[in-house]
Amino acid sequence: MKDKVVNPNELKPNTFFIEVSGSGLPEVDGLFVPSTAPPVESESGTVSSLGYWNGKMAWDRADGKCERSPALSYSNSYTSWRICRLDGHLAYDITSTDDMPPTAPEWHVYKKGVAPAPKVVLHHFDPREPLPKPNVIFILGGPGSGKGTMCSLAETQLGWTHLSTGDLLRAEREAGGPTAATIEKYITAGELVPNEITVTLLKNAMETATRSTGKINFLLDGFPRSLDNMEGWYEIFGREAELPRMLYFECPYEVLEQRILGRAKYSGRSDDNAESMKLRFDTFKAKTLPTLELFKSKNKVVEVDASQSREDVYALVGKNLEPYTDPELVAQPLSEKSEMLLGLRPWPRKT
Repeated sequence: MKDKVVNPNELKPNTFFIEVSGSGLPEVDGLFVPSTAPPVESESGTVSSLGYWNGKMAWDRADGKCERSPALSYSNSYTSWRICRLDGHLAYDITSTDDMPPTAPEWHVYKKGVAPAPKVVLHHFDPREPLPKPNVIFILGGPGSGKGTMCSLAETQLGWTHLSTGDLLRAEREAGGPTAATIEKYITAGELVPNEITVTLLKNAMETATRSTGKINFLLDGFPRSLDNMEGWYEIFGREAELPRMLYFECPYEVLEQRILGRAKYSGRSDDNAESMKLRFDTFKAKTLPTLELFKSKNKVVEVDASQSREDVYALVGKNLEPYTDPELVAQPLSEKSEMLLGLRPWPRKT
């Protein structure tokens, strides 16, 4: 019995791009674009719509030379995604019922393929074109002000992408790259990491997130920490671009110190101690507060009293993010993780 024909108007347009690399086959490696093949009946009897094959999104090669279209498609008969060579012969496949080609699991090397299986990357935007401009809000506050928790809440509950300069720097340090030693030296001393390193990490992380998730709303946690950071930002986005808004978490030093020393019991961070805390706070006052004044002079900053309860602080943060957030995400009830971040329910015990 043939499958029911799907109304093309009910299908989401295929706007995704697939990049295949490392197969060892020139005719397979490259960019696969959304299929423009006209509706046709597949081997399983499904009549496909534009950009689809067997009821799932499908891709054709950008050079248009393939003899079998689409060249990356789904087989209902074998319940698998398949990558074909330009001559139509199957090179790689993977058993899956996912709506999109799997990118994490390893694909199977078929008769006309060459081992190892290639890497498959999904792009939400055409990688040949410039990315859409990101919608950025800078998040600043002293160490322990709770800005990281609020950013995590906004990511979990409202769909924003949270990028912490501290987390990016620590990850780069732990990866042991060419700048690892430099990052370690500055972090341990409670000083700001050189501008070139910080801004480059942010730029790369934003581009990767936009291409892989399609999201353009970003909270940059801990940036810009200095006027020098702003110069780095201008170098990337230009001085003529509109200056992002800032949320500044205001909190007395005594409260910050209490929070940091309490966090030190379980954080495992080398800079969560009284000495580093004092250095970090002094650096914050000397380097970051002038940046705050710059944003104030341009009416681009909203000050948040971070000494309040987490619920009250999050209410203020959510109010400021709401105009740029999907209304369905704003209206949804708190998730379990959000409730844990707000302290409304305990975190599960580690076994």
